[in-house]
Amino acid sequence: MTEYVPPPVDRRLPTEEARDLMALVRELAEREIRPTAAEEEEAGRFPRALFTLLSESGLLSLPYAEEFGGGDQPYEVYLQVLEELAAARLTVGLGVSVHTLACHALAGFGTKEQRAEHLPAMLGGGLLGAYCLSEPAAGSDAASLTTRATRSGDMWTLEGTKAWTTHGGVADFYTVLARTGDSGAHGITAFLVPGDAEGLNPAKPELKMGMKGSPTAQLHFDGVQVPDSRRIGEEGQGFTIALSALDSGRLGIAACAIGIAQAALDEALAYTAGRRQFGRPVADFQGLRFMLADMATQVEAGRALYLSAARLRDAGLPFSKEAAMAKLFCTDSAMRVTTDAVQLLGGYGYTLDFPAERYMREAKVLQIVEGTNQIQRMVIARHLAGPESH
Repeated sequence: MTEYVPPPVDRRLPTEEARDLMALVRELAEREIRPTAAEEEEAGRFPRALFTLLSESGLLSLPYAEEFGGGDQPYEVYLQVLEELAAARLTVGLGVSVHTLACHALAGFGTKEQRAEHLPAMLGGGLLGAYCLSEPAAGSDAASLTTRATRSGDMWTLEGTKAWTTHGGVADFYTVLARTGDSGAHGITAFLVPGDAEGLNPAKPELKMGMKGSPTAQLHFDGVQVPDSRRIGEEGQGFTIALSALDSGRLGIAACAIGIAQAALDEALAYTAGRRQFGRPVADFQGLRFMLADMATQVEAGRALYLSAARLRDAGLPFSKEAAMAKLFCTDSAMRVTTDAVQLLGGYGYTLDFPAERYMREAKVLQIVEGTNQIQRMVIARHLAGPESH
C-alpha cells in the first residue's frame, strides 16, 4: 500500500518573488525544522542556531522596509510564511512572530537615527528579540503595569518584573513597556533594552504543557540603566505603541494557529488513509469522513479570515476588529482541529509516537497569548456596539 502524503497548501501568492520565497520556506522547514521537532520539543531544547539561520535567510525581517534590511513583503505573504513555519514546529513559527512583534515599536515609532542604528542588526544581523508587556499582576489589564522607568539626566533606570516573556533569557534585545508617569494607559513609555544590560536578570523558565522548546520566563529589572536614545516614541506614548503592535501580533498568532491546525489535519488524513479496520481504510467510514470535512473547513475558513485582515493592513486600512476576529477564530479552530486529530488517531493519538498529542497541547496556548480569546471578544464587541457603559 502506498503511503498517503497530503499535498502542500495551494496558496494564492501575489508575486513570483513570493512564490520563490514560499518554496524556500518549505524546503528549509522540511530539511531543518520538521525532522527534529518532536525530539527537540520533548527535550525542551531551544533552536537558537535555527533562528540564526532564519535571520541569514531573510526570514526574520519579512514585513519591514528594505532600506533597513527588511524583506519588504506584504503581511499577506509574511503570515503565510509564519503558517508554514508553525506547521513544521510551533516554537519556530511563534518565535518568528514574537521577534517581528519586538521589532515593531522601533520600526514604526523610532526616529530615523534610531532605525538606522539598530534595525539592520535586529532584522538581519542574527539578533533575536522579545516583547515585555505583561507582568505578574498585569496580564489582560496591561494598562495597570507597574514596572517603572525613572529619568535622571539622559539616563532611565528601570525597576520591576515582567512576566510570560517568550525568549526571556535568550533574547538579544527586549522591547519593554514601563511606567514613566501616572497610573493608567497614558503614563507608559517604550524602551529598547539590550539583552545583556546590567541588572537584567531572567528567572528560571516556566514549566509548560506545550512549546517546551520555547523559553517563557519572568524578567527582573533591578536598576537597569537605559540611555534616553533608547526610548522609543514620546514619553507616555508606550501604550499606543503596544496596542499598535498587538493588532499585528494577533494576526501572527492566527497564522501560527492555522499552521498547527493544518499539520494536525495532514496527520489525521495520512493516518486514516493508511489505517485499516473491518477490511478497509478507516477514512472510508462516513463518521470519520465528516470529521475530516469539518476540520478542513475550519482550516480554510481561518486562513481566509487572517488573510482578509492582512490585506486590510497592507492597504493601510483599519484592521483592529478583523485582527481580533482572526485571532479568536483561528485559535479556537486550532484547538478543535487538533483535538479531533487526536480522536481520529484513536489510542495512537494519545501516544508520543505521533505528533497529534503535541499539536493539541501546543494549540491551547494560542487561545491565551497576545490577548486571551475572552479579551478578543471584548475588542470585537466594542467595535460593534461601542464601549461598555459604567
